[in-house]
Amino acid sequence: MAVLLAGAASAQDVRLIADNARDALDTASLLRALDDDADPQDYVAAARADYRRLLTALYAEGRYGGTISITVNGVEAANIDPLDAPVTVDEVVIRVDAGPRFSFGDVVIAPLPPGTKLPADLGPRRTARTERVEAAVSGGLSAWRDLGYPKVEVAGQRVIARHDDRKLDVNVTLDTGPRLRFGALNISGNDDVRTERIEEIAGLPTGEVYSPEEIAKAEQRLRRAGAFDSVALREADEANADGTIDINAQIRESRPRRNGLGIEVSTIDGWTLSAFWMHRNWLGGAERLRIDGEIAGIDGETGGADYRLRGTFSRPATFDPDTDFFIRSELAREDEPEFLLDSASVEVGFSRRVTDDLTASAALGILTAREETDAGTREYTLLTLPLEATLERRDEPADATSGYFLNTALTPFVSVVGDVDGARFFADARGYYSFGEEAGVTLAARGQFGSVINAGIEEAPADFLFYSGGGGTVRGQPYNDLGIDRVEDGETITSGGTSFAGLQLEARFRVRPNISLVTFYDIGQVGDTSLPFETGEWHAGSGFGLRYDTGIGPIRLDLATQASGDDVGEDLQVYVGIGQAF
Repeated sequence: MAVLLAGAASAQDVRLIADNARDALDTASLLRALDDDADPQDYVAAARADYRRLLTALYAEGRYGGTISITVNGVEAANIDPLDAPVTVDEVVIRVDAGPRFSFGDVVIAPLPPGTKLPADLGPRRTARTERVEAAVSGGLSAWRDLGYPKVEVAGQRVIARHDDRKLDVNVTLDTGPRLRFGALNISGNDDVRTERIEEIAGLPTGEVYSPEEIAKAEQRLRRAGAFDSVALREADEANADGTIDINAQIRESRPRRNGLGIEVSTIDGWTLSAFWMHRNWLGGAERLRIDGEIAGIDGETGGADYRLRGTFSRPATFDPDTDFFIRSELAREDEPEFLLDSASVEVGFSRRVTDDLTASAALGILTAREETDAGTREYTLLTLPLEATLERRDEPADATSGYFLNTALTPFVSVVGDVDGARFFADARGYYSFGEEAGVTLAARGQFGSVINAGIEEAPADFLFYSGGGGTVRGQPYNDLGIDRVEDGETITSGGTSFAGLQLEARFRVRPNISLVTFYDIGQVGDTSLPFETGEWHAGSGFGLRYDTGIGPIRLDLATQASGDDVGEDLQVYVGIGQAF
């Protein structure tokens, strides 16, 4: 019976007896972390491993004169053969005399790059924690690598604990190796994407001085292309005789084709059906072709059904590694309460990543449309020049808790057929601030500003005008409820405005690790001049919401009602989606 039950026996007690550094020792110990169902072999193995782990924990605390004893059933664990564990384990005792704390004595890490000084926390009277030495050495190695010395390494180290003085002397010698330049980019793992195109996308500056930053940029460019599941760039083991070092790129390609379907339903917008097809490597150079189709507003309260067919072609690394070429085309029908619009458009342009968080794009487009409103029917063809810039500095775009976001878009347009000239400007700014225990409260704000310049309500395209109301502007107010009413030939005609200003405020309270409650207040104003607030009306909405974090983004439920006008609290609007409202 004893033999049969031996594997199920567990320790009755794992005691830690320590005069100092108890928390650090408890965290480091494998014995203290064992489950109740561990067998005797596990206890002996963990005990033998704990000598080194506990000693490392003491060194991290600046204690270099400690002693450690670990007994299993009264026998020192170091004297127990790993294959001769006891049948049962009744008691494990860890006794640690942590010893005194040491401070730094003489500390030398050399050579360091010119102008580099040792950190202040390595100075006299500072606790001699090992991680401080490790950080300083790592910093020295990184500094040399940044200057073009990729083979820098630790050539020697001498560490002496002077117990009488309780001082730790450290002497670390670095071997910088030669300063090198980038050599060839050796690519492996690619089957369908051409090697020369991978080189163009990576943009590694062959012939220039080696730089870890340039390697990181090359990896980012390749990942951003969207044609690869994984990318890893590493320098070769040996430098070349000409003072260069090759970089080895290991690539794993993504499946070239992808497609998807989507179904959404809203009490206001009705049903939306969507589908897409995408090829990640259409011409063999990581070019992307994507076709999207959508039918929206089925059985909704936002007019009739809307239809949209889009095609997008993009080619990374055109002219230089950070500039992409794109062609966008679209056929659409928008059946809104205030207008019916049939349109076709094509845009050709370039998108450039200026910095890691700033992108800008410019295009030349042509738009032709047929528009029906209460004011009549007209047709026009416009030349457009869409200009856009986005600054993304949020910690997590789908669920931001800090940082900010700014997007601005300016689209000048001039008539080819018809009499429509002007420009449309729109800006969207968002900011986030968190505080409290574990940053459990997040304040979020979003401001929107829109203007149609040099074109009145009668001249501007109907879909260039602004409305307010709904999930994207003022929650609690009906979709596009606020526009401009004007009288023509004795009839009141409702249309969008030539200016818009909106503000959305949220307070998010995390009540569980994956559950948050939200309160919000939104306000919007639409005017018939180019600048907001000169004329026009405003309205507001407020409410509360629930967020459930799925790991890939929160599921959002918002309940909102009117907060201004004669119909305060009259209707309840429901909004459901994935990701925060902004």
